[in-house]
Amino acid sequence: MYAYLLEYGNLLLRWLHVIAAVAWIGESIYFVMLDNGLKPPKGEESKKRGVFGEMWAVHGGGFYHNQKYLTNPAELPDDLHWSFWKSYTTWLSGFFLFALLYLTKPEFYLVNPNSPWEWAAQMTGTQANVMAIAFLVLGWVVYNGLCRLISPNMNRDGLLSVAVAIMMVVVAYLSAHIFSGRAAFLLTGAVMATSMSANVFFWIIPGQRRMVKALKAGEAPNPLDGKRGKQRSVHNTYFTLPVLLLMLSNHYSFTYNNPNAWIIMVLFIFAGALIRQYFVLMHAGIKKPAYPAAGVVLLLIVGYLAAPASLKGDVASAPAAANGAETVNVARIQEIMDARCVQCHAAKPNADFGFTAAPAGMLLDTIDNTVLHAEQVKTVVHSKYMPLGNMTQMTDEERAAIAAWSGTRD
Repeated sequence: MYAYLLEYGNLLLRWLHVIAAVAWIGESIYFVMLDNGLKPPKGEESKKRGVFGEMWAVHGGGFYHNQKYLTNPAELPDDLHWSFWKSYTTWLSGFFLFALLYLTKPEFYLVNPNSPWEWAAQMTGTQANVMAIAFLVLGWVVYNGLCRLISPNMNRDGLLSVAVAIMMVVVAYLSAHIFSGRAAFLLTGAVMATSMSANVFFWIIPGQRRMVKALKAGEAPNPLDGKRGKQRSVHNTYFTLPVLLLMLSNHYSFTYNNPNAWIIMVLFIFAGALIRQYFVLMHAGIKKPAYPAAGVVLLLIVGYLAAPASLKGDVASAPAAANGAETVNVARIQEIMDARCVQCHAAKPNADFGFTAAPAGMLLDTIDNTVLHAEQVKTVVHSKYMPLGNMTQMTDEERAAIAAWSGTRD
């Protein structure tokens, strides 16, 4: 019963999280497009009213005329549209989802027993939970500190961008060495997502509220509030594509079950930012195909780094027969699957392990199913990512047998 409720809660939270994220990111991308696509007003009346820029658009069978005022509209209605609940809902639902899936079983999902750092490999579940939450908090603190230290008046944003990029390289490196592979990708994306939502909560919305308050009081708003909101919004738009990819990566073990996982994360982040840069410039009428081209090159490098060793011709590194080990037949492999894997990877998993359906839909309860997933089995067992936390106590001899298996029914 508990396992079912956990999985149903997972479904509902994930649904809410995706809906909120689509709404937030969609609106964010729209406003970046609108902001960069504004043209100087042509009408004299608009200029007199202080219109900074305008855009005409057609959509849904009607025509729209968007106008932007910087800080001094002639009138300010009470029914202003504010954009913040989508952001907060996305972050809160994401955090609760993370808590439901990872913080409830940190020994399986967070702890990295194969970490080269002994202290990380020996963390308890409680310590891993504290470390994961601290990772999110410190990520925001460092990012916000860089913004305030390097470009407090928004006059050195180029240098700030370099600093934030270096910060994300460090975050990727640390997460991959402290946490298990899938959690590392998720937490790196969560650091960026937390900074995005915190930008809205601590800077963008408070600054806009101060501007509205000043205007209603007949005072001149502080221009820094507008500039700072713009700065943080720009950061958010460059975080968007990398965050989406890192959050989706947990469905693809070839990314996080890799010795170069942190490099793969970094390349994904930079590729997403480069591709987003193309669209940001395109909305302003500037087309620079070199940006998406560079992003594609980085993705091709990721494809090479993440590929199985056998595809790259690296026989020595491939999880195959080594050191003269004899070939193992499939009957022996199925014995190992029955002893160590079908507790979760079966049509009806053992409820004690917290699953009501086979993870990723991968069944290993028959020889046919095991052969079908041979490559994935060999890869995740070789990397020691599976079984999760080695909760079924797979031995080194059993891992060696799987490595020596040809992957066929022979």
